[in-house]
Amino acid sequence: MDEREPSSEPAGTETIEAYETDDGVVFYDAENPLAWVETSRTLALDEVA
Repeated sequence: MDEREPSSEPAGTETIEAYETDDGVVFYDAENPLAWVETSRTLALDEVA
C-alpha cells in the first residue's frame, strides 16, 4: 500500500523550477534543464500540467 502524503501538485510537476527574467518567468524541469518550450502568450500551469 502506498502511504505517501497526498500532494496538491499535479503529477509530473514535482521537479519544475522557475526563475525571473526581464521578459517574464522561465519554468524548467530541474531533472532535464535543457528541455524547454517557448511561447509568445501566457499559459496558466494548472491548465496545461
